[in-house]
Amino acid sequence: MSTPLAAAAQSAPERARTEQVEVRLISEFASVAPGQTVYLGLEQKIIPHWHTYWKNPGDSGTSTSIKWTLPKGVAASDIIWPAPSRFDIGPVTNYGYSDQVVLLTKLAVPASQAIGSVIPVEAKASWLVCEESCIPQDATLRITLAVAATASANSEHKRIIDAALERIPPAVGWPAAYQRQDGKLQARLTLPARVGGKSASEFVGRHTLRFYPAEWGTAAHNAAQSFRLDGQQLTIGLVPGETPPAQGGQVRGVLVAEEKTAPGGKSAIVHAVELGAGAAAPGPGPGPGPGPHKTVARAPAPSGDGITLWRALLLAFAGGIVLNLMPCVFPVLSIKALGLLKYSELSSAQKRMQGFAYTAGVLASFSLLALALIVIKNLGAQVGWGFQFQSPYFVLGVAYLIFVVGLSLSGVFALGGPANLGAGLARRGGHTGSFFTGVLATIVATPCTAPFMGAALGFALAQPSLVLWLVFMALGLGLALPYMLISAWPALHRMLPKPGLWMERLKQALSFPMYGAAVWLVWVLAQQAGVNAVPLALGGMIMLALIAWIFDSTRATSGAARLAANGVLLAATLATVGLSFQAVGLLAASPAPTGQTAQGGAGQDWEAYSPPRLAALREQGKPVFINLTAAWCITCLVNEKVALSQPAFKELLHKEGITYLKGDWTNQDADISALLKQYGRSGVPLYLFYPSGAGSEAVVLPQILTHDIVGSALRSK
Repeated sequence: MSTPLAAAAQSAPERARTEQVEVRLISEFASVAPGQTVYLGLEQKIIPHWHTYWKNPGDSGTSTSIKWTLPKGVAASDIIWPAPSRFDIGPVTNYGYSDQVVLLTKLAVPASQAIGSVIPVEAKASWLVCEESCIPQDATLRITLAVAATASANSEHKRIIDAALERIPPAVGWPAAYQRQDGKLQARLTLPARVGGKSASEFVGRHTLRFYPAEWGTAAHNAAQSFRLDGQQLTIGLVPGETPPAQGGQVRGVLVAEEKTAPGGKSAIVHAVELGAGAAAPGPGPGPGPGPHKTVARAPAPSGDGITLWRALLLAFAGGIVLNLMPCVFPVLSIKALGLLKYSELSSAQKRMQGFAYTAGVLASFSLLALALIVIKNLGAQVGWGFQFQSPYFVLGVAYLIFVVGLSLSGVFALGGPANLGAGLARRGGHTGSFFTGVLATIVATPCTAPFMGAALGFALAQPSLVLWLVFMALGLGLALPYMLISAWPALHRMLPKPGLWMERLKQALSFPMYGAAVWLVWVLAQQAGVNAVPLALGGMIMLALIAWIFDSTRATSGAARLAANGVLLAATLATVGLSFQAVGLLAASPAPTGQTAQGGAGQDWEAYSPPRLAALREQGKPVFINLTAAWCITCLVNEKVALSQPAFKELLHKEGITYLKGDWTNQDADISALLKQYGRSGVPLYLFYPSGAGSEAVVLPQILTHDIVGSALRSK
């Protein structure tokens, strides 16, 4: 005859297994006494190269959770977390556990529990396990505890739980508070005379220290940390996160001391302490640590080894070379082509100097762009590649610049510097012209994203300032390389055509791509500031054309008359540009409805992207395709035309039951910026496909699309 305990044990699995994780529920006691508190352990054995998550999962991921089902009067504590480890995959940093971990919980048995009864314990555990992909998993585990007058230990399980207790960082009362200084975050601790059996100086000097904030958003997870000991005071230098603590707030987190077990081996934790364990946790805030049964999509790493600085530099250099072939750079190729034709009249040394001047213009522009990104990022804003085109002032200014260059190419007036066309300037080598050609090439290149660039720029924006600048320099060198090679390679000089009258006709013909680029920028402006911005921009262009015509007409005048004309025309130019900027600012503050790039509406085959809408679709297990785009992103517009606006694509969406979400980054949008950052991208385009199933991982499509690429990805659900 079977006892109730035996019957319960026969139908109660205490372990479960998935392909990546073996999990079981254990108790240090096989039988418990009334009024006793015992430790239960959720043991996870994880296959190599995969990991689960700590209570603060880092940049992405979901903490393991346990939902307990217990008899009335029996209570279970929250999870008691062991000290975590750090996992870096490209720009994404996570905190969690690999190989094996035991998550402990205290179970309190009421003093009124009858001797001879049994306590059925059910734990529904949910966790996310990740390598390059992430898989949400769960299991329902059950054990039963007999209630006896005297508790009886389970020797095997108690040994495991005792070992797990050794990994729990003890709470310490060291005085510790956060301070803000020059935009940086510091955690200052007062250490005791001896830590971990060593003096404070030995403890800091002999170990590699890491600090794991208890809450998401305290500090940037992937940023470097510094540790400085002054007497007994340890200062931890951090980069503030999205929700940094207030000045003087109590430090909460785990301080870990590690040492290498072998050259190239894993770091072994030799000591860990929990700081601020008694402090009240701040209220819930944004971040990738949702509650049970919710997952956060995790950006797949570009490779199993992640991105190193050298790989990022190589990717940026390759991306810069490919950028020369992108449609957004084509208008400036007219200026470059005319400069190359002039080379047949120059010496080899002059040709090389042309290339060096052009490269200097490109690198100077990329340096300024990197500096702007560094400043804005340190102010706490999320920015990315092409961010300046989110400003209607910048868009209008570039539209005017390109229009004026087109007028010069058409012969309305002579613009020697930026276009490198004046005969005298050419005879002197035209270094100023080549320099500003490089500047213009950089300006018109920023709306485009080339292959290889996404991963490199996403890495750069998550790194310290020097690394970001180096990556941008590599990108600039790639953009300048073809022009530099032609200018410095004598064998290529002989292949250039001879100058002649046809050059004037070609120069005039090449003005039309410049006008086309100006028209496109006026359309972008309409997306940002409304349709009333169109006549404003066109009126400004008419005024600039009139000013250019008068300027050329007055070149034959002499002395004071010419000087006076120059003054009047300069004032007219400044007034035109100034009034245009003031008016477009007023329009942008309250733009009229324009049918923006991603607003959605009746009759559309897509919906506007929002995090709540995506979360709802994911919980329902529906397949979702996301297109993050911008009106100023020419790569995005070409992909729309080639692949995403074709009838075959719309039929595929309908046939497969795929919801199409489109996010418009024409103007700054915090939700879109967060999704880009989550996937290690610095700018648009970004294309994601979530196959059907609530736990499916996003597939990241290439930045250059064809119908076959999209069709193959969407049919893989």
